[in-house]
Amino acid sequence: MTTRRTFIQQAAVIATAGSAIVPREVPAATNRKPDGTPSEQHQAMSILSNTVTFPQNYGLGGVGPGNGWHTNTNEQIDQTLQAAWEAGVRYYDTSPFYGYGLSERRFGHFLFEKDRAEYLLSTKIGRIFEADPTFEPGSAGLWKGPLNFKFRYDYTADGVRRSLEDSLQRLGLSSIDIVFVHDLSPDNGDLGDRWTEQFDVAAKGAFPALTKMREEGIIKGWGLGVNRPQPILKALEVADPDVMLVAIQYTLFEHEDALKNLFPAMAAKKVKAIIGGPLNGGFAAGLDRWNYGPGLPKDMVEKRNRIKAVADQYNVSLSTVALQFAVQHPVVAAVIPGASRPEQVKENVQSFHTDVPAALWKTLKDEQLIHPDSPVGT
Repeated sequence: MTTRRTFIQQAAVIATAGSAIVPREVPAATNRKPDGTPSEQHQAMSILSNTVTFPQNYGLGGVGPGNGWHTNTNEQIDQTLQAAWEAGVRYYDTSPFYGYGLSERRFGHFLFEKDRAEYLLSTKIGRIFEADPTFEPGSAGLWKGPLNFKFRYDYTADGVRRSLEDSLQRLGLSSIDIVFVHDLSPDNGDLGDRWTEQFDVAAKGAFPALTKMREEGIIKGWGLGVNRPQPILKALEVADPDVMLVAIQYTLFEHEDALKNLFPAMAAKKVKAIIGGPLNGGFAAGLDRWNYGPGLPKDMVEKRNRIKAVADQYNVSLSTVALQFAVQHPVVAAVIPGASRPEQVKENVQSFHTDVPAALWKTLKDEQLIHPDSPVGT
């Protein structure tokens, strides 16, 4: 009898046998000395890190394809993904939660005809989705449009297997490279203070199940995808993750806690960071939006104005400064800004290949707009 486990193995092992990620020859403008060689600090972290290999130090997040904040047509998202591919993007992150399955379906449709060995794909577990004939558009918060599904949380080992089976079917692809345990965090309003109870479930269920899948070659690595440091720090103590999706915790505007506490703990365990939400929900791109919720903090607006004034002196866009800031920390393997239009993804990729003058970083430090220990301009 074919169990969920054997389904995943049969679907994934065939692909993973020949799916080594080969870094593209696209020059990165960050983590470099003046002569163009990688900084010693970044080289050391790369050598000492886990075995997950990223094709470049940036990628594309999947909130936009999931109709985050506003609806986007299939054609528009397909054009956006095509623009990303043509710009050299080879790391894509999605989730069943993004548009209640819509983001995965759209990524899978686009990637279906691509060579599976050419790109890295991550998705998430923690929610199981079921059809909901009573779904009402506008009832899913951040996600817009007729999504027609509902979900329940499941951080057990069986939940992992069910979630990945469902994701493979939605994607229509043969394998998933990295799996993040999603939203197991105190800021998840559904869980609240009970997030630690669900963490205990994951520690006994999801974490060992994902470790076993990694050891069997079904996936390349796993970690947590959260907006707060507490679950990451706990997971480092009780499990053996490879990479963490650190969302809205290490950005141009807020980064001190990650810099002083989270990243040293991750480096000690040789765990890489993927930076989600590097533009703080579009805030660094000039949108009047802060992260994933309503409200615009006045202190952050003032900080944005001051940083932009410095960036303007050097003819560098604020979004470029934000992306370059996030990507330069040696623990960071990749930064994944989102996009829902082709021009957005093109601008983001260009930002990763733009030289930001060392004098700009010095000015930001001198004016106490970024932490003095921020590893920028190296």
